[in-house]
Amino acid sequence: MPNPQLSILVVDDTKFSSAVIGHTLSQAGYNNIRFASSAMDALRMHEEQPASVMVADWLMPEMDGLELTTRIRQLDEQTDHYTYVVLLTAREGDNVLGEAFDRGVDDFISKSAMNEQLLPRIYAADRTSQLINRLLDENQLLASNNAQLEEHNLVDRLTAIGNRRYLVQRLTDALRNVESRGGACCLVVMGVQNLPALQERFGDTVQQEVLRGTARRLQQLVRPTDVIARVDDNAFAIVTIADQAADLKPNSFRRLHDGLNLKAFKTSEGYLSIRAGMVICTLSNRQTAPDAEALLQEVSGHLSEAYETNLITEARIG
Repeated sequence: MPNPQLSILVVDDTKFSSAVIGHTLSQAGYNNIRFASSAMDALRMHEEQPASVMVADWLMPEMDGLELTTRIRQLDEQTDHYTYVVLLTAREGDNVLGEAFDRGVDDFISKSAMNEQLLPRIYAADRTSQLINRLLDENQLLASNNAQLEEHNLVDRLTAIGNRRYLVQRLTDALRNVESRGGACCLVVMGVQNLPALQERFGDTVQQEVLRGTARRLQQLVRPTDVIARVDDNAFAIVTIADQAADLKPNSFRRLHDGLNLKAFKTSEGYLSIRAGMVICTLSNRQTAPDAEALLQEVSGHLSEAYETNLITEARIG
């Protein structure tokens, strides 16, 4: 059964199309439906009340559905919310749809078959958005409870990801695993170079928003098996394992570097960009590695070089 209170936002510059969609959804039992005639109106309405499902036309003036999706994802990063995005499109082809999925779109409805596809797609969006947002709420609760266990806490209180203690433990495990079983381990350290400047200009609230946004974006960019933690005031680290060191080259982490540097973060002071430096250090079982804490300190010491060059810097041990 559909959830009558599901928050649905319909974005279309064509009144007739919006009316048809609204009528179909109302007939199906949904009664919390809002309409926006432009992407900018949609963003304003979403900030006032986050939508659980957004149905938007792909082709709109001023801002298309892909750019709107990007902006919605940035808003959701700030509020620990997830909006299920469905685009209306007459475009075809795997390349076109693949690009849209990469930009964060969840599903599509073909305009030529909207009468048949609309309700099934919305039913799926209804279930999925409820599940994801429930998990986000539960994750916040777990993070809050864990933060109270400060003495043995392995969670960073601000960002709800691992802290330095957690990273050192998991890095130790990874180095031992590589030593005994082979393969390679990579430690990635990322620092936000301009965070002090942002704090000085905008205050502690914005600084914390940027750190939380950075943590959430890194979680979206890394593999599920990677370990991620905040290891200093303005630094994060990732531990990843591969079968061979050749799989852990700088280009392997370009997506992380670009994901932080090329897309702004939504904050209470507007969209702000960060300058992130990245250092990687890859170790195989043929190398003698220092202990995890010493390795973390040594790799972090190369951040100044990464800031100066704006490139992914390799730190070599031994």
